[in-house]
Amino acid sequence: MTTELPTATRRDQILTTAAKLFAERGFHGVSVHDIGAACGISGPALYKHFSGKDDVLSQALVAISEFLLAGGRRVAGEGSSPDVTYAELVEFHVDFALGSPELISVQAREWQNLAPDARRRVRELQLAYVDVWVDVLRELRPGLDRPAARAAAQAVFGLLNSTPHSARLDQASMRALLVRMARGSLQGL
Repeated sequence: MTTELPTATRRDQILTTAAKLFAERGFHGVSVHDIGAACGISGPALYKHFSGKDDVLSQALVAISEFLLAGGRRVAGEGSSPDVTYAELVEFHVDFALGSPELISVQAREWQNLAPDARRRVRELQLAYVDVWVDVLRELRPGLDRPAARAAAQAVFGLLNSTPHSARLDQASMRALLVRMARGSLQGL
């Protein structure tokens, strides 16, 4: 299962490159000239695609939130049993976390630098993604109320999204460990 964002356009390349730079140096440690140079274009050429560095950050985090929600909905809508759907959601998110750790770092570290409208949009998309997981968890454990299912989903995200800091194994071993741990988390529900 692949969960990489497509990078077919110059705009997508800029977003991906900027996210890596923001993760490495922080939002304030990166200029439009740095982003442009890393993409092989001049800094001012970014303005053909974005209104500025703030817009790049906003669009990167909105895009990844839209990607996660679309992927979660796709998995949940495939009509599998709740057990299979949960397993596939876990694998989808593990693949994302291991494939895009810089986006997780940027989300966590640069949240305060998002414009208020972008922050609202990202939060709205994230909550919708959590709700996909909540619905699946409640199918798996019918006695689970929404607040408990939401807390459980967010705890699993905490585990999976720790990969920028915890991935000390080769990718295949780390993936297997995360999948086992996330699936095992159901035992406590």
